[in-house]
Amino acid sequence: MKKISKFILNKIPRPFLISLSVFFRPLIILFFKGNKFTDPIDGNSYRKFLPYGYGKSRENALSPGTLSLERHRQMWLFLENETEFFTKNLKVLHIAPEQEFLRKFKKMKNLDYTSADLYSPIVDVKADILNLPFADETYDVVFCNHVLEHIEDDAKAMSELYRVMKKGSWGIFQVPMKNSLAKTFEDFTITDPKERQKHFGQYDHVRWYGLDYFDRLRNSGFQTEISYYSQKFSSEEIEKFGLMKNEILPVVYKN
Repeated sequence: MKKISKFILNKIPRPFLISLSVFFRPLIILFFKGNKFTDPIDGNSYRKFLPYGYGKSRENALSPGTLSLERHRQMWLFLENETEFFTKNLKVLHIAPEQEFLRKFKKMKNLDYTSADLYSPIVDVKADILNLPFADETYDVVFCNHVLEHIEDDAKAMSELYRVMKKGSWGIFQVPMKNSLAKTFEDFTITDPKERQKHFGQYDHVRWYGLDYFDRLRNSGFQTEISYYSQKFSSEEIEKFGLMKNEILPVVYKN
């Protein structure tokens, strides 16, 4: 059973799995019902989370109900506990939105919410992150998670995100990052999907970000916060919510 679930989770794209989960959610929640793990995004508790990951799987990484990963649950808890995202009237841009977040954010009456992506069929606006079709200083909040590692000219993408954000705005720009790397590793001559997976962790990535990711953001004008937000929780809570203790939550500000 474990091998079957690992094959499904790693071979079938997660966006498609999320679409399927909408229909099977009641059965999935019932099947995995328990009290060991809690997904803060949907509030449901489960006897286990599922393994997930390219190559070596991470145990208890994927929530059965929302199909959220550790980084999604950390971001949700940050928004819930540290911001006014759920109560304040905000104009929000979400690049390449996670489907579970998209469903929830579109229903929130306090948000003027726009989703954008170049290829996704579910977004509001078809947009290239290197040339966003939005006016300067339009948005109060911008989310751009696990996008920049796909973009060779990430400096241009960051400058576009900075351009469309209002003064006093903030955002979350998560990327795959190795905390052990001081300098980002990238090599644009590596184009073979298997070689990209070997060197960058996924077949369509062009780099592994190191801690100099924040220097790149600052070079585009952002103020940055290197937040190990999961560490605000107890060991018991980290296990309960299925978080990664040493995962960085990159928060940016435009002053």
